[in-house]
Amino acid sequence: MSSLDIVGLDTDAVSRWIGTLGVDYTGTLTFDRIGLGQSNLTYLVQDQAGNRWVLRRPPLGHLLASAHDVAREARVLSALEDTAVPTPRVFGLTDDPAVTDVPLLLMEFVDGQVVDRMSIAESLTPERRRAIGLSLPRTLVKIHAVDLDRTGLVDLASHKSYAQRQLKRWSGQWEKSKTRDLPALDDLTRRLGASAPEQRELTLVHGDFHLRNVITSTDTGEVTAALDWELCTLGDPLADVGSLLAYWPASGEKTGGDFPASTLDGFPSRDEIAAVYLDATGRDPRALGFWYALGLWKVAVIAEGVMRRARDEPQNRAAAGTPTADRIDEIVAKACEVAAQAGI
Repeated sequence: MSSLDIVGLDTDAVSRWIGTLGVDYTGTLTFDRIGLGQSNLTYLVQDQAGNRWVLRRPPLGHLLASAHDVAREARVLSALEDTAVPTPRVFGLTDDPAVTDVPLLLMEFVDGQVVDRMSIAESLTPERRRAIGLSLPRTLVKIHAVDLDRTGLVDLASHKSYAQRQLKRWSGQWEKSKTRDLPALDDLTRRLGASAPEQRELTLVHGDFHLRNVITSTDTGEVTAALDWELCTLGDPLADVGSLLAYWPASGEKTGGDFPASTLDGFPSRDEIAAVYLDATGRDPRALGFWYALGLWKVAVIAEGVMRRARDEPQNRAAAGTPTADRIDEIVAKACEVAAQAGI
């Protein structure tokens, strides 16, 4: 396959680089864009013998500062290799200008099922959906139990208030990438800032943990690999739970866009997911309302950025389609509702 056929890669140069990593492959490598991600671009790499790897690079076009950090993702994955957290193994990272104009990350291909389309979610039995859903909070328990000193991740990010860091970062991203004014979001940003809880503990935080970002066992439904660590940081562990709930619409809610998988029979409710996590960790359920509202707020900001990138650079569009202004408005409305229920 010609390097001209693959958006974002010089496949000849990348193939030569892969050959320097001690990765044995047979014949010519092929590269195919996979996944529904609207952020870092992901490719399936295959050789003539059927061996497979995964390659990641930042999206095309202009990037906001600190966004889509493939090198950071590689550092985190490498550090987690000997922990209980299920992750793919890293084979190599390069920013050599002879190979690429952006950082490239080569990692292990983990076989299993990625529930990233409604057709896949609908094909599962209710029992399998439940097993997958309950495995998500159990995986977060493992992530938040990582020993930061032993893994060398204690200096991955600031130890200051995670809530305030998130509000500053994502409100800044909103100002840089918004396509219109949205007073309801601006008002919610102010309310969240005034209600941010005091930080009482610091753990590894995935930053974007949801159903589409994991690989699950085709036998048991258990999570076999957590993916997309580019937003990983240090902070309040309940932030990840709030984000997971934000991506988990209930029946009748319109925040899920084209992927309301969690509304299907069998998937556990948000309350059940939260209970699994809180029962395992003993963390304070009263703080979860803030983090759920912040999670929805952040999903809205990210969706706006995806919509802006797809508009500015159509080649960044993925098979999942692009968020719409109406869906983003629905997410903001739900975030305001959750915030009000939490006394924010």
